[in-house]
Amino acid sequence: MTFPEILKSINDFVWGPVMLALLVGTGVFLMIRLQFRPLRNLGYALRQVFSKHSIRKADNTDSGDISPFQSLMTALAATIGTGNIVGVATAMTLGGPGALFWMWVSAVFGLATKYGESVLAVFYREKNANGEMSGGPMFSIKNGFKVKWLGTVLSIAFAVFAVIASFGIGNLTQINSIAEAVSNTFAVPTWITGIVIAVLVGIVLLGGIKSIGSVSSKIVPVMAIFYAVGCLIIIFSNLDHLPAGFGQIMQSAFAPRSILGGVAGFTFATALRFGVARGVFSNEAGLGSAPIAAAAAKTDHPCRQGYINMTGTFFDTIIVCTLTGLAIASSGVLGSLAADGSLVTGASLTILAFDSVMGPVGSGIVTIGLILFAFSTILGWSYYGEKSLEFLIPSMKAKYIYRALFAAVVFIGAITTLEIVWDFSDTANGLMAIPNLICLLVLSGVIVSQTRDFDDKFLQYEKRGRKKS
Repeated sequence: MTFPEILKSINDFVWGPVMLALLVGTGVFLMIRLQFRPLRNLGYALRQVFSKHSIRKADNTDSGDISPFQSLMTALAATIGTGNIVGVATAMTLGGPGALFWMWVSAVFGLATKYGESVLAVFYREKNANGEMSGGPMFSIKNGFKVKWLGTVLSIAFAVFAVIASFGIGNLTQINSIAEAVSNTFAVPTWITGIVIAVLVGIVLLGGIKSIGSVSSKIVPVMAIFYAVGCLIIIFSNLDHLPAGFGQIMQSAFAPRSILGGVAGFTFATALRFGVARGVFSNEAGLGSAPIAAAAAKTDHPCRQGYINMTGTFFDTIIVCTLTGLAIASSGVLGSLAADGSLVTGASLTILAFDSVMGPVGSGIVTIGLILFAFSTILGWSYYGEKSLEFLIPSMKAKYIYRALFAAVVFIGAITTLEIVWDFSDTANGLMAIPNLICLLVLSGVIVSQTRDFDDKFLQYEKRGRKKS
């Protein structure tokens, strides 16, 4: 076997059924241990996101670097990306419309996973030499594991995989998607797009997490609303077909054999596989990336930020991915064939759904959405990579070198297609989950005890509309 074939085999295993079962299984385990609190308290969590305490700077007595809202937006910046446009379309093409249902299921249990990893990130975070907060699975493992040598090995492994993934899945794949989309829709040369995005990324990175948090808190809501409005136009324009489209989603989710005329062999197994895979890939619950941003938040209790950050899974999958999926299902473009006879998939399928209602304007909306989504992902992942590198090499010089290299890679990714690098980084992205899932299972008792503490001190009083005296 050649090296690319070996790498692809490893990647298929890493993102195969065993890993997906572990990711969802950990979510199920935590949801049960937490007595379904993440689901029961979702309404409370959503109110916390938009509370004055969250959106404004938190109390001066709260330790942290950025507001809880900015922390969530930084995590969402990295989470809401090409997967919400490309990933959903791919899942529905390969797994059938029922894949969307299994994305929802993975997201429900992903609430518990995202909650748990964020709680641990805040609980075990540290201050670095510059007085900034540093946290995430690497610190949770290092500070929480009683077997120190095991904690050292797993924390270093996570940090190494995260640094690699930041350049690949968080940079190369995103900028390449931007450059290709801009070139196809607006006929702008890829090298020009590369220079512009690289400069913008470099400017933002100079300000560190405060700059990233500030930019993300402005870009993420705007881009999400912009894209959501476009999807809603498609859905309402095809309102008569929506019931049939939704029916296909539910039927395909449990179909024991091929349906829809056997276009792609949609079955229960394929719907489950691609739905869960793309759902996890989109919302990143269990991968350990989002808690790195959670650790930077100004908060009075780890669980408060845990609840706020877990809503990222809700916004990403239940809202944005659902809108994409319903736009595709209601427009009837699923199963369309390209000029060469192959199935239309990825961004092209989403564009086809938009074009069916808006004409050429639809292509522009999807392209702009893709640009904003991918650009924000680059910013969010730059922070994840930097904090992971800081854990390995606590040096300001190393941090500045990383930022410069990260911006340079943006330009390289715009003008080249590096399939091997993508597969390697995709594998690293999946391997991040292994130390993180072990951490969640080993330290699940800490998550439960912190949750009970938060219930007693804050939650039961706040849900009644009054604070504890």
